[in-house]
Amino acid sequence: MSEMDKRGDSFEKKFAHDEELRFKAVARRNKLLGLWAAEKLGKAGADAEAYAREVVSADFEEAGDEDVFRKIRTDLDGAGVSQSDHQIRRTMEELLVKAAEEIKAGR
Repeated sequence: MSEMDKRGDSFEKKFAHDEELRFKAVARRNKLLGLWAAEKLGKAGADAEAYAREVVSADFEEAGDEDVFRKIRTDLDGAGVSQSDHQIRRTMEELLVKAAEEIKAGR
């Protein structure tokens, strides 16, 4: 195997590893976001966990974060919970950072 092939293989492995970590971080972020929204919606315990799973599932509707944002926005609006779009998106960003840190720390 030539040096270029080895380097290319190394880059491919790093890319695959980074994508796997990103997928895990986004899934964890969605769960944390679901728990955050569940609290706002007055859910606790098993109901909050079930709601968090719904938020995680919502992410498979389309690429990107808009499907998750829409679910949270719709559910909060439906319950009469006042949260701005900015607050929801900021919470999504903060929880993604938290989720990535947890995964890197092995939690």
